[in-house]
Amino acid sequence: MTLTPVPRLAVVVVAAGSGTRLRGGAPKAFVGLDERTILHHALRGVFAAEAAQVVIVVPHGFEGDALTDARDAAGARADLVSVVTGGQTRQESVSAGLAALWADVDIVLVHDAARALTPPAVFDRVVAAIDAGAVAVIPAMPVVDTIKRIDPADGRVIAAVDRSELAAAQTPQGFRRDVLAAALRDAEADHTDDAAAVASVGHPVMTVEGDATAFKITTAPDLDRARALLAGRPSPEVPPAPAPRGPQVGIGTDVHAFGGEGALWLAGLEWPGEIALSGHSDGDAVAHAIVDALLAAAGLGDIGTHFGTDRPEFAGAHADAFLSHTVGLLAAAGWRVGNVSVQVQANRPRFAARRVEAERILSAAVGAPVSVSATTTDGLGFTGRTEGVAAFATALVVPA
Repeated sequence: MTLTPVPRLAVVVVAAGSGTRLRGGAPKAFVGLDERTILHHALRGVFAAEAAQVVIVVPHGFEGDALTDARDAAGARADLVSVVTGGQTRQESVSAGLAALWADVDIVLVHDAARALTPPAVFDRVVAAIDAGAVAVIPAMPVVDTIKRIDPADGRVIAAVDRSELAAAQTPQGFRRDVLAAALRDAEADHTDDAAAVASVGHPVMTVEGDATAFKITTAPDLDRARALLAGRPSPEVPPAPAPRGPQVGIGTDVHAFGGEGALWLAGLEWPGEIALSGHSDGDAVAHAIVDALLAAAGLGDIGTHFGTDRPEFAGAHADAFLSHTVGLLAAAGWRVGNVSVQVQANRPRFAARRVEAERILSAAVGAPVSVSATTTDGLGFTGRTEGVAAFATALVVPA
């Protein structure tokens, strides 16, 4: 068997953060972007660059999950991967990664798993700068916003800051191995990034061009932005490209069983006296089918991509939250809703008396006409046995 040559380069992928601000229901690196995790996508960029030893630093208890992601992303380079447990601080986690490096490694890159969409070219630029003689290199992007210095006590603006001297640091940050190891060992404070630790002991830190897609996934809007980019569409922070001419149509379906807690919510309405539907949110199969149809029409994935169980803010949410968020995703991608038609299949509840009310609520939520019809299945299937509700939606979207 031919083994992969021992590389001169290593990448320490820091994935030990808790992800508190993301509120994803798991440590940040293990939240899903699509069918893959943030960590998996970060590793795809790592393995697309120069062959390197890869050390992944994770929270205790997630070592197995990380190794599964790594082996899947690494392919033929799986023998270059190891996983270690991180510490309480970033510096402790990076130090744990450095301790696992092979003796032959003399260049180390430290990369945040949260910068999951970083292109391989950024890795290459950092390594090239180290090869050219730098001891510490970071990718950086110019600051384009007007920056103000404020009084933290009352929020009052004190002065403007000259942004021509500012840059936003990204990862991977590259170092001569001995320089980084010594800086972390001798650091007298806990620094926000590894370059700061190296600079604090007197080493110059150089910059190379970063990339706009190497943003850090920290909050729920960041997660939406990354998912939109993966779906091939621009996000709210990226100016939308011109939408294709002409309308597009999508279909969506959803099914929920009776047996949830609380009241029944369906078609954006509460139905007192009816048995609730089970689900991560309120189980509103009508609203969820509409969401799937709209996302499909706009080419933005499906409801699981944007509203999965890794999004705790949608736990127990009603139709207006789902639909308004979906309309926002469409608008960011250059679409608006033309109209929606949805059919409910269920024995209960009886829609006839509240159909107009449901149409009014749903139409207001999407900003376009929504028609609702209801039928039964003549006793056939689970809906015929009154075990749950099914909904089928067709949506038309047009360029905004």
